[in-house]
Amino acid sequence: MEENGIQDKLAVLIDADNAQPSIIEGLMDEIALYGIASVKRIYGDWTKPNLNSWKDTLLDHSIQPIQQFAYTTGKNATDSSLIIDAMDLLYTDKLNGFCIVSSDSDFTRLSQRIREAGLKVYGFGEKKTPMAFISACDKFIYTEILRKQETETENTSASSKREKWNTNELKGDTRLVSHLRNAVEDSADDDGWAFLAEVGGNLIKRSPDFDPRNYGYKKLGELVEATNLFDIDKRAQNGAGKSVVVYIRDKRSRGKRD
Repeated sequence: MEENGIQDKLAVLIDADNAQPSIIEGLMDEIALYGIASVKRIYGDWTKPNLNSWKDTLLDHSIQPIQQFAYTTGKNATDSSLIIDAMDLLYTDKLNGFCIVSSDSDFTRLSQRIREAGLKVYGFGEKKTPMAFISACDKFIYTEILRKQETETENTSASSKREKWNTNELKGDTRLVSHLRNAVEDSADDDGWAFLAEVGGNLIKRSPDFDPRNYGYKKLGELVEATNLFDIDKRAQNGAGKSVVVYIRDKRSRGKRD
């Protein structure tokens, strides 16, 4: 985020055992929306061949590899190393937030501790990530939507997974509908109209993993319109025709307030 023209300084800490190189370009683009990646580190046992695919990616994006030997089979020393570094950074560097890239619930308490110190935590992981870690973050982004697209000839199945959900599919997702309606109600004025940007903020507070891209839509407004559950009012801001703000209202409230 940016305040008074100054961008947040973020530490990006990646668990190499629980992330894929194919997400890096999308990951760094996403992180740039929230601030500057002042620290970029990735943790793993770089003597093992399973991490070889990371090496070119690290050079291209200037990510510092941190070596952590696996001293004991079945014990994840990488997690411990990342957590220790995070706590050191929390107390020694002037940072505004952390980006933790992993699908591992072991980082739940770390995220909680960072937030207790008043810093933001952005989590990045696959859809298999346990809800405990997701809920411990201010915002959580699924890495499936960040993964670099393969060529069209190789990506028929992957592209089909990224198609937009249709209206019936969206309405059938009771969790989504509930979150949308509750967020609108929390933001609504006496006439039931809610400022879309404020609705988006309430959605993240209720569900850190909410993202319209999970349903194939780039923007919240597009997702809301596709549900066909809300009235949409685009208003000229301060009488300026070029600047438009969007308000939405639950269609169920028409009869109650009109």
